[in-house]
Amino acid sequence: MADLHISINRGKGGIAGQIASELRESIRGGRLTPGTRLPATRDLATDLQVSRGVVVEAYEQLVAEGFLVSRVGVGTQVTPKNAARAAPAPRDSVRPRPAPARRAPGAQAVPPYYGHRPTSPDLGHFPRERWLAAVRHVLTTVPSDALDYGDPGGVPELREELAAYLRRVRAADVRPEQLVIVGGVAQGLSLALHVLTQQRVLRLAVEDPTSHRQVPLLRRAGAHLVPVPVDEQGLDVRKLSGDAVLVTPAHQFPTGVVLSPPRRAALMEWAYAGRRIVLEDDYDAEFRFDRDPVGCLQGLAPDRVILSGSVSKALAPGLRLGWVAAPPGLAEAIRRARGELDLGSPVIEQYALAHFLRTGGYDKHLRRMRREYRRRRDALVAALAADLPQIRVKGIEAGLHVYLELPPDWNEGRTVAAARVLGMSAEPVGPMRDLPGPPAVVVGFARLPAHKAAEAVRGLKVRMSGQTID
Repeated sequence: MADLHISINRGKGGIAGQIASELRESIRGGRLTPGTRLPATRDLATDLQVSRGVVVEAYEQLVAEGFLVSRVGVGTQVTPKNAARAAPAPRDSVRPRPAPARRAPGAQAVPPYYGHRPTSPDLGHFPRERWLAAVRHVLTTVPSDALDYGDPGGVPELREELAAYLRRVRAADVRPEQLVIVGGVAQGLSLALHVLTQQRVLRLAVEDPTSHRQVPLLRRAGAHLVPVPVDEQGLDVRKLSGDAVLVTPAHQFPTGVVLSPPRRAALMEWAYAGRRIVLEDDYDAEFRFDRDPVGCLQGLAPDRVILSGSVSKALAPGLRLGWVAAPPGLAEAIRRARGELDLGSPVIEQYALAHFLRTGGYDKHLRRMRREYRRRRDALVAALAADLPQIRVKGIEAGLHVYLELPPDWNEGRTVAAARVLGMSAEPVGPMRDLPGPPAVVVGFARLPAHKAAEAVRGLKVRMSGQTID
């Protein structure tokens, strides 16, 4: 094992980040060569007189960036030379990505909505060790029969833990038998609409603007979409029409507004008056910064609301783990549909999430990420206020993105292109609208390190003033 020289400024804060930075530069500079084995986290923590958790966090960061590899029984080492070429770019880099290679004639294009988007979390902070411990626990404790074809509604243990979590954190009124485990919010909505459209053509009201990624999914499921405007209080319930409505009440996408209490009450009245269904997309409600928690609509009307959620923002989209909480009759119909379509979700991951919830790992991870994302949001908002005050910044109280209302003479497409070159995750709002609105873009801050925010915003200012930077 290598004996490491690492300098720490204890008065500066961010000890884990300092350790990661020192190791990263040692690897880049050749002081730590490929294949070098690093000290165990406990040993390095003792040497540096810091907590072991700080060293674990630094190692996890560098594993995620591709500088280190960690294997059970081998320990942690600098990525060997033959694997280093495949290592991803470091998470704190804002350098532009190389242009994608040209497709061969006749090759199928990859849909543009795959991959990183403004609502994506920082996957470098995925709790690898804790998740590995949860999977290891599952593989050493669950009986062999648990790996057979199971209930398409999901593993009972996970449904029990999720029901308790949703009651405690989201003020939901849900029992385990009302939950169906799905492969994310998208599948949950697809299954719910599959059930709702079996007997009739469903006129589904949707927020305007809304996620343009969901529109093809909703139409493929058989829904006829009816746009309803969103203002500073959220969905304008007075203009609702249709048989059902899809809403993002805790943090509207893309504007970031929270559905106001009067609008929430009016929406519930609308649902009960016509025996209509409310589809609630609870996509990022775990991340709130400047306001008190807002309970889910499902808790107000459990017989009228279908609640969809997932761990895509809290943990990682690639886990494909989500849930639907529905009124009993609809929950059973959705469960049957799940069984008819694909027999259910992978069980090991379900048991692992149940263990993660039960042992407090999920709550601990969320608390940690709330602090980190708030720091990044604050840095981005401060940089925008300092260098681009003509941009109106909205929707900052929660979530992983901000809504930037642009000056009237700014072009959404040009702004997005400039932001992406600078390493910012951005999307134009125009394609998300059916109704007219001012130019705006959505910018994610989850993967923009706080110390890079000012640099990125200054670069955006230069580019949007008609100049370019290298």
